[in-house]
Amino acid sequence: MASRFLTRALVVATALPRSIVRRRPRGAPSSVLIAHHPKMIGDTLLMTHIAAKARHAWPDARVVMTASAATHPLFASRPWGVETFPFDPADASSLAAYRQPGGYDLAIVPGDNRYGWFARALGARWVVGFSGDRPRYKNLLLDDARPYPDKPDVWHDMAADLVPGSDPPPYEPSQWPAPAFRGFDLPAQPYAVVHLGASSLLKQWLPQRWAAIAEWLEARGLEVVWSAGRGEEKLVAAVDPQARRRSYAGTLDLSQVWHLLARSELLVTPDTGLSHLARITGTPCVTLFGPGTPQLMGSGRFFRNAPWKAVIVDPFPCRDQPLLYKRQVTWVRRCARTTRECASPACLHAIEVQDVIGAIGELVPRLR
Repeated sequence: MASRFLTRALVVATALPRSIVRRRPRGAPSSVLIAHHPKMIGDTLLMTHIAAKARHAWPDARVVMTASAATHPLFASRPWGVETFPFDPADASSLAAYRQPGGYDLAIVPGDNRYGWFARALGARWVVGFSGDRPRYKNLLLDDARPYPDKPDVWHDMAADLVPGSDPPPYEPSQWPAPAFRGFDLPAQPYAVVHLGASSLLKQWLPQRWAAIAEWLEARGLEVVWSAGRGEEKLVAAVDPQARRRSYAGTLDLSQVWHLLARSELLVTPDTGLSHLARITGTPCVTLFGPGTPQLMGSGRFFRNAPWKAVIVDPFPCRDQPLLYKRQVTWVRRCARTTRECASPACLHAIEVQDVIGAIGELVPRLR
């Protein structure tokens, strides 16, 4: 906590004096900063739409984007020429890599407007983002504060609209060369990845239903391998108590997960960052939505060619909160409740095994 406070104090102390000079770029900016919360892995992957559009709009600009130590290696090949450096809000020294002589002509802040302060501290002369963040102090250093659209759209397309001009070409896996990785034991036969973990207990499906999906896939000739994050090994134990299937839970970094997905026939997962990574690798993916919604996290324009299918019971009575990054957005319907407010995810448990099987069959017809 003390380290995080030090980072914030340093950002505020540096940002305030620099906020006196604000200058909209004349013509194409030569340097662009995309500033968002780096520990949100899914958002980091989705924000590549902004990077692709910035490169499309400004071919000669330097484009820098925040990333965590975990996601930074995925960008080693510099897709669209974007540069990342490991940033940790709890480590003030990690700010140093983002400083450059002359600062940045333009900063794009798609989510938490606290990163408008971060951008100004790094010398951004013009900061663009969405209005209405709370508390209000977050918005003070935005120069161009735009409202969210009044019609439904997916999140990453909305964020990319902060960049002017036409859309970039739709995403194809060839646009992002695979990262280097430490070798690990991959299945020899065709396989499917079933990911059990999620950022919230309210995104975790019932163990017996995951087991039923695994048996159905195995009956169609696929080896099923389990995936989960560090500390989530118990989820695999609950689904597969006899450890009959291979598990990668807690053993792989994101570069290794990239290659696990890229070689797989299918990913089945709750609404997590891995579903976005599957879009990047071009892996057919079925995503189960409970509190979240494909209205915000769907493929949209940029990822329209990605082989992806959502499973959701919609409408659902308590998926009723019109909130997005602490803004009230009339057309949004999602749930941001915690386990203190909701003991069990009825919305996710309403999804039946046959719903998921049907989605897999639509996405990969040979598995019907």
